[in-house]
Amino acid sequence: MAEAEQQSGSTPEDEAPEGRDSNTFMVPKKEISMVPDMGKWKRSQAYADYMGFVLTLNEGVKGKKLTCEYKVSETVEKVLELLGTLDRWINETPPVDQPSRFGNKAYRTWYSKLDQEAEALVSAVLPADKYAAAPEIAVYLKESVGNATRIDYGTGHEAAFAAFLCCLCKVGALRVDDQLAIVFKIFNRYLSVMRKLQRTYRMEPAGSQGVWGLDDFQFLPFIWGSSQFIDHPTLEPRHFIDERVVNEHHLDYMFLDCIKFINEMKTGPFAEHSNQLWNISAVPSWSKVNQGLIRMYKAECLEKFPVIQHFKFGSLLSIQPTKH
Repeated sequence: MAEAEQQSGSTPEDEAPEGRDSNTFMVPKKEISMVPDMGKWKRSQAYADYMGFVLTLNEGVKGKKLTCEYKVSETVEKVLELLGTLDRWINETPPVDQPSRFGNKAYRTWYSKLDQEAEALVSAVLPADKYAAAPEIAVYLKESVGNATRIDYGTGHEAAFAAFLCCLCKVGALRVDDQLAIVFKIFNRYLSVMRKLQRTYRMEPAGSQGVWGLDDFQFLPFIWGSSQFIDHPTLEPRHFIDERVVNEHHLDYMFLDCIKFINEMKTGPFAEHSNQLWNISAVPSWSKVNQGLIRMYKAECLEKFPVIQHFKFGSLLSIQPTKH
């Protein structure tokens, strides 16, 4: 085990080395068990790779609509099929009658299906010479859909899905020219499946900060979604609280699609139920919104112990310190 970790510390940051020996893959495990361990996380190769991945995609979607033209590779199609399977399982697992309104126990039945099938689902996405990575990568997929004990979902689960995609890039299944499809096709589809889970099983927000958080469930689509708007000729941050604008443009812009979901799920004045977003609507430009959200994501999600204590580290996202 220790040897595998040693080797993992020396892999190039972006692409997995050719012909990587199968025994270097490992089932990821938790490494951050106490608040003082947070320094280890911030100095880790995993943190550098994860943040690099988020920022690369942020740059890639800048100024582009969801409906623009981009390449959709065979691997992207396979990941979409995987998400389609998760979606179908929701239809096959209706909520059960129970006294409590929130946290429908049928979610656990749905989750156990994923728990059993995750490795097979991931193998179907990987190139044949990378099957050995399936047990490692499948852990991130299982972590990305919420918690079966608490029946909740939050930004830590969302981070696990981004980690899952990052791992698929590191083993060469997804490539540099898949960037737009990763956000606009895969992540967007993931969002729709998560929203369906949240609605169907009335999932609780994990570690919600109430009105002081950005959103009960997501964060990344606000970052990437604000990047899509950079240098937009007419739509400014102040426009996203206008329901007419949201309804007209949500199919083109991820940020507006998130706002639309909030509007459907919450009642009362927007300024009251989504105070942080309301404040953001007063920021003069989308590039300032984007930069501010990246800073906020680091501070409120990636540097918060309650979120990161659940993050798992293996050979692809390593706890080893970054190599300078």
